[in-house]
Amino acid sequence: MDSTRHRRPTADAAGAGANADAGGQSAADNDAERFWEQHYRTQHAWDARVNPLLAETATPLHPGAALDLGCGAGGDAIWLAQRGWHVTAVDISTTAVERVRERARDIGVEDQVVTAQHDLGRSFPAGQYDLVSAQYFHTPLPLHRSRVLRTAARALRPGGLLLVVDHGSTAPWSWNQGPDIHYPTPTETAAELDLDPSHWSVLRADMPRRGATGPAGETATVIDNVLLVRFIGG
Repeated sequence: MDSTRHRRPTADAAGAGANADAGGQSAADNDAERFWEQHYRTQHAWDARVNPLLAETATPLHPGAALDLGCGAGGDAIWLAQRGWHVTAVDISTTAVERVRERARDIGVEDQVVTAQHDLGRSFPAGQYDLVSAQYFHTPLPLHRSRVLRTAARALRPGGLLLVVDHGSTAPWSWNQGPDIHYPTPTETAAELDLDPSHWSVLRADMPRRGATGPAGETATVIDNVLLVRFIGG
């Protein structure tokens, strides 16, 4: 999701699943599902624009199978589908995936979009993909983020791309204005993934600036942390 869309700061907790109940669902898992379900149920004005760095990356590619992690309002999934991609769009919020499914049907790309509810800390969609997109895949709640992204890298077909776009700065309209926030750099994210360089290659790891617009129409220059990885094969 675009950084103007109330996306969340990174939390990668190794002990996120330590306090599981008898059904195998941890308190943190339940909290995360409730948090994001509440967020999307109460978000009346849905911003469904494509994220610009996804558009920049995907425009020259031949359409194939794409996976949108944390699809939210579905701007990325719909944009890809309109350009011939077959997209699996997943989110922890049932409301989010239902609304993306409805929007795909309304604009006539329902055959191009499959939606599914996943708590990616506990389950991951099956299949292999030519493109996996993780746009501002952050949360204020515990999540094994690096483990999810490693799983995403392993879901690529040979030649496939994993695009991770993170916040690199705090926008003036962000709810989280803490002075000690650390945004992982692309190099740090790549190190956390710990991918074998004989099978994966880093194509891009930079921190571009861009103009962004906030929910009340305010503007600012923000930084995106961009990591693009290709699965070589093997």
